[in-house]
Amino acid sequence: MKARRQMKIQEIITKQVIRTQEELAEILHLAGFDVTQATVSRDIKEMGLIKVPSAGDDYRYAVPTEAVYPSNLQERLKRSLRETVVSINDTESLIVIRTIPGNAHALAAVMDNSNWEEVIGTVAGDDTILLIIKPKEVVPVVLERLTTLLG
Repeated sequence: MKARRQMKIQEIITKQVIRTQEELAEILHLAGFDVTQATVSRDIKEMGLIKVPSAGDDYRYAVPTEAVYPSNLQERLKRSLRETVVSINDTESLIVIRTIPGNAHALAAVMDNSNWEEVIGTVAGDDTILLIIKPKEVVPVVLERLTTLLG
């Protein structure tokens, strides 16, 4: 539940301007998550979210880049993979990751920020992520990395 909530938080703050923990808690409630402000506060801390300048003198929550929090990002990727992945398949230069419904977009965003040089792009739907790998000969390397993270 925590991983799903945190993936939803990431989705929310990348699509909307969220200025306060209370705003975030309200939107999470509307999305079906029963949270308190204290829970939201802990999630923000665990996820390493930062406040960045917004319009005017306002600030909004944002996801840091890997360069700022590399170990946190790797841990989030590992946790997200373990808690949401249903299956992984490959063909030629493509890897298809199936997730629990509603989780593909957030997981793909974390993967994009991981900057794996073999992954030239991701495409995410509701429960499916397409990884485009180049060159196709390194597909087994990426599969092994995913398998290791799934542990």
